[in-house]
Amino acid sequence: MTDLYDQLSALHEEGHARDIADLLSDAHFADGRATPAAVLIAVTEREAPGILLTQRPNAMRDHPGQVAFPGGKIDPGEDAITAAVREANEELALPSDQVRVIGTSDLYQTGTGFAVTPVLAVVPPDLELTPNPDEVEAWFEAPLALLLDKSNWTVNEVFWKGANRRYLEMDYEGFRIWGVTAAILANLSRRIDWERLK
Repeated sequence: MTDLYDQLSALHEEGHARDIADLLSDAHFADGRATPAAVLIAVTEREAPGILLTQRPNAMRDHPGQVAFPGGKIDPGEDAITAAVREANEELALPSDQVRVIGTSDLYQTGTGFAVTPVLAVVPPDLELTPNPDEVEAWFEAPLALLLDKSNWTVNEVFWKGANRRYLEMDYEGFRIWGVTAAILANLSRRIDWERLK
């Protein structure tokens, strides 16, 4: 079997070499704010690869209980890759030396004023992760093929900030994946031809 890192790297390069005009964004809800942030899309290197996701504690001020990628604000002096890897270590004790970064994907502007850079990487399977209880209620791994297949997502709509907002949603083993996380995955699925990993 070809190394997953090599396969994903080739698909990432190929997918980002072309322009895609209609990627998802919530920029029109952001009120002009764009705090730089980064998230780590950590793909597990196994025969059926997965993606590591977290659930935020219900007591958090911002986005309580939501499913998210490990990530957060980019600190002064950091780039997106450094921030994403650091945040994954802080949130899950994901060893930084085990993260094989492939590259960044499309910037996602959230409706709450964050400009999020997704960082695609490969990590070994079955790492002993330890969630930071201040930032992570639970963590889980969902199949890459499931998350990148648009037929698995439901499209919903809500009235928010004076306009209708469409969003994607999926239930995976009791975890509700939606909002920014779902949109970043949908954009990534436009860049990565995941069926070629089968």
